[in-house]
Amino acid sequence: MKYAVILPDGAADEPVGTLDGKTPLDAANTPHMDWVAMNGRQGCVRTVPDGFLPGSDVATLSLLGYDVRTDYQGRAPLEAAAQNLTAKPGEMIFRCNFVTIVDGAMADFTAGHIGTKESQALIDALNEVLGNESCRFHSGVSYRNLMIATPPKGMKAACTPPHDIPDQSVAKFLPRGAGAAWLLSIMERARDILGTHDINLVRSDLGDNPVSDIWLWGYGKPMALQSFADRFGVRAACIAGVDLIFGIAKTVGMDLITVEGATGYLDTDYAAKGAAAVQALDDYDVVVVHVEAPDEAGHLGDVEAKVTAIEQVDEHVVGPVLEKLRTFDAWKLLIAPDHPTPVEKRTHTSDPPPFCLAGSAVPSVLKKPFREATARTSDLQIDPGYELMEFFLKA
Repeated sequence: MKYAVILPDGAADEPVGTLDGKTPLDAANTPHMDWVAMNGRQGCVRTVPDGFLPGSDVATLSLLGYDVRTDYQGRAPLEAAAQNLTAKPGEMIFRCNFVTIVDGAMADFTAGHIGTKESQALIDALNEVLGNESCRFHSGVSYRNLMIATPPKGMKAACTPPHDIPDQSVAKFLPRGAGAAWLLSIMERARDILGTHDINLVRSDLGDNPVSDIWLWGYGKPMALQSFADRFGVRAACIAGVDLIFGIAKTVGMDLITVEGATGYLDTDYAAKGAAAVQALDDYDVVVVHVEAPDEAGHLGDVEAKVTAIEQVDEHVVGPVLEKLRTFDAWKLLIAPDHPTPVEKRTHTSDPPPFCLAGSAVPSVLKKPFREATARTSDLQIDPGYELMEFFLKA
């Protein structure tokens, strides 16, 4: 049996006024996703349990078959795993976004999607002044960086993801609780360093958003998880363009397949990802393909970009993977957005996203295209979400 799992991040949405009440998934031309839905099953899956923020860390772990109520210790440690970074005793790992704050508001939580080379130079500047044995900064991809540090004892600060507060005043979302003063002091010192850096001066001159601040959040300690192979008895590989997904995959023992041109943004090379997945199916039982672009479009509030991203996933990833799978005697394909990222809200929600699956011994039930509204009418409602993977692989 060959299995493929395609994760179009944030593709689920809500009705949009400019689309005459359709969602981007409704409006997109998705013949391959629709084939899967019409020739198999579709439903909804609760990927975010009560009490958890609707992030891709929690939602993706759920989709891969892990109960985040026991198998989750924070987002940053998962991203660190992709870089082979770990924490010493007493240390924690923090997500360190480069952001643009203007007049006290979160103007851009990506700092203009700053390039990784520029980001590395700014990380070097932070380390030169703030780095020591108890605090180190590490460059990731674009604005997504990390800080590994020894926090005060009793660290329990509540930290809000910056992508949850676009265009809002940051004052009421700053870290609060035990350890917050320590975090704020680092953020304030970083602001002074970044404000006069040559890279930011040039970016401002060019009309690009400068990195005005760092935003610390998503902290935790690394933890071991049961391997995907031990849990499900299959050998898996993951294709992605962002450290979070690679980190999750690495933490659960999947092999990582890097694809040139996979940017984690709207300009990602969809066709290259699809081709890599097709090739990987010859060598692995399960191939997981994650595409970040629909989520990025949702955060931008760009409905046209989101429709286009969904169509690109369908044409260049779902299509070739489906064609390859059908050359095997036994196969299954699962398509599952991790969470909604509604373009009119520009942030994640906890609503159960739709999924569809088809393949060997999977009956055709609803015989309708892949749509959020249709999925909600299905009798296949998976809650808790981590049970979906077991259902997909074993049912």
